[in-house]
Amino acid sequence: MLHPERVSRLNDAPVRQGGQYVLYWMQQAQRAHGNHALELAITLGNELGLPVVVGFGLTDDYPEANERHYAFMLEGLAETAVALRRRRIRLVLRRGSPERVALDLAGEAALVVCDVGHLRHQRAWRRTVAGAAGCEVLAVETDLVVPLATASAKLEVAARTLRPKLHRQLDRFLVPLDEQDVARSSLDLELPADGDPRDVDRLLAGLRIDRSVGRVSRFRGGLTEARRRLARFVEQALPGYGAARSDPSAPRCSNLSPYLHFGQIGPLEVALAVRQAAEAGNEDRASFLEELIVRRELAHNFVAYCDSYDSYGGVPEWARRTLAAHAADPRPQLYDEPALVAGRTHDRYWNAAMREMRETGFMHNYMRMYWGKKILEWSPSPEEAFATALRLNNRYFLDGRDPNSFTGVAWCFGRHDRPWAERPVFGSVRYMNAAGLERKFAIGDYVRWTETLAA
Repeated sequence: MLHPERVSRLNDAPVRQGGQYVLYWMQQAQRAHGNHALELAITLGNELGLPVVVGFGLTDDYPEANERHYAFMLEGLAETAVALRRRRIRLVLRRGSPERVALDLAGEAALVVCDVGHLRHQRAWRRTVAGAAGCEVLAVETDLVVPLATASAKLEVAARTLRPKLHRQLDRFLVPLDEQDVARSSLDLELPADGDPRDVDRLLAGLRIDRSVGRVSRFRGGLTEARRRLARFVEQALPGYGAARSDPSAPRCSNLSPYLHFGQIGPLEVALAVRQAAEAGNEDRASFLEELIVRRELAHNFVAYCDSYDSYGGVPEWARRTLAAHAADPRPQLYDEPALVAGRTHDRYWNAAMREMRETGFMHNYMRMYWGKKILEWSPSPEEAFATALRLNNRYFLDGRDPNSFTGVAWCFGRHDRPWAERPVFGSVRYMNAAGLERKFAIGDYVRWTETLAA
């Protein structure tokens, strides 16, 4: 079902008479199934008697992206192009800034449908297209279970304030999305493209990008792989998830965050699969849906309503005040960025987490919290710590540069948290230490597992 709350009109332009197709400008939701924006484009194309064309702009300078990110994204796009072709829809890939590629394709379109992204540059791209397309532009929220503005129209303090608002809406929005047949094929349209999306290696080789962080073997992009991981998680790891989800020594991760980041699978599909899982108990399902819906959509709320989400200014005032009061406290250790990247600290647990991040593009969520807290403890100032943590996060994680990533780093400095007992360096910001890892988990097992990764 496509709820009207998911759709917003971005301009006042009419449908262009004589348009050759309906354009779906694909940017955030890079998938051919479970995509509300694509289904709206198909509905409108069928009503107008027009084919649907999917356009994608492949830019060399996406903010902070490197070869690791591009390779995973292109693997997903290759599968998306094939799946769209099966639905008689052509994916036109062109090199260039996403909004310029969208405007070029919009010139022959009756109207434009786009998906929604809440980061600053994504919002700016959509404003540009809406202002210059010369035809109606509609945006469709498909990468959140509950549309952002439907859940809340303001910056939320914490999960406890957003949770009841989301829960009031869940039954209405947790419904499957019906897929439609395409009345007119776009496969025969003559539209210039800059390469075949299925030729991943050629496209990747032709990009002028940062290649200092390479591809990883732990993850392969695409909906098929995302669904395989989802099915395995529901069957094997979801039972018992509620009690064991925080344990990095016996991980029960879904490993879906890279696929959600690139929109290769929709959160609605994941939520429905978990909600319907007969193998898991109520606590297990509720615990995972808390992460997937409440925590993830809290992150989108943060980047949408906080202009400084990607800077130290996004840390709440109480936390900045207490960190400033302790800025001159002696640090137990100081490490520069090369030492952190290499995992050359005195803390073998932190080094193990950095190894997982560096070698695989992923890290267990509990270790992400520990990782960020230690960077705060080992940096000359909280401002420098924030910049370092965010830079490394966005550089090495496949799911970096995401609302969850910006929020996760800010959480380590007090965002969406509360004051705790006062202590050196941290003030009243929450503290984490190695003794806590040793008390709660068989953390040595995690360290030994990461030591196999480089080999």
